[in-house]
Amino acid sequence: MAERRPGSGPGFKVWLGLVFAFLYLPIAVLVALSFNAGGLPTVWSGFSTKWYVSLVSNDDILSAALNTLIVAVVSTAIATLLGTLLAIGVETRRRKSRGLEALLFAPMVIPDIVLAIALLSFFSLLDVTMGLQTIILAHVVFNLAFVCLVVRARLKSFDWSIVEASTDLGASALTTFRRVTLPVILPAVVAGALLAFTLSVDEFIIAFFTAGAGRASTTLPMQIYSMIRFGVTPEINALATIVMAVSITALVISQRVNRGTLTP
Repeated sequence: MAERRPGSGPGFKVWLGLVFAFLYLPIAVLVALSFNAGGLPTVWSGFSTKWYVSLVSNDDILSAALNTLIVAVVSTAIATLLGTLLAIGVETRRRKSRGLEALLFAPMVIPDIVLAIALLSFFSLLDVTMGLQTIILAHVVFNLAFVCLVVRARLKSFDWSIVEASTDLGASALTTFRRVTLPVILPAVVAGALLAFTLSVDEFIIAFFTAGAGRASTTLPMQIYSMIRFGVTPEINALATIVMAVSITALVISQRVNRGTLTP
């Protein structure tokens, strides 16, 4: 009699289906109601794309979307550069330190609300004017560890002998990095950048605490929060669907780019 593998029984599949339904059914309902022709967010009145059209003519949403794009692009660029260099620096250390490891990845495990309050206190202590620049700096702090983690995963299988060979052949450190190291780890760098971009687009708590007053520093998640306080409308469902689609697309591309980076 063949031995049944764990998780292959019909009962397991039923429970697995229930778990996935619990996780993704509310999202599916949100997406469906974003195409609801009626004004009530919970009563289906027919198919329509008018709520997506109305988003294009909403100046507040367009302004928030532009702010989100600026914050995500700039913070991703800075976090990717610093995170890549940090990953290389940590991996090339001869003496490994668990304390340093914990310090590097602390922003990943610290609750967002704690990190947000800490950054707000830090900016207030330095008397920094709040605005998009403080949100960008806060997102760099938040995303840095994620980029470093992804790049380090590729460096674990990196053949450092090719770097030594490049140095023996007379190449400078910058040339070696640009012509040897970077092309090998580039998929992981791109994957880390896409992950950082996704996290920056979705992030709300840190942006809420480090943003300045007024609409000049309002990001898209903050705009959704301000709209939802007056009730959920199909327009909010449409906006949330667009944000979710952008995030999922970036994550899927990140996973495809990062595929195989754990192998030499």
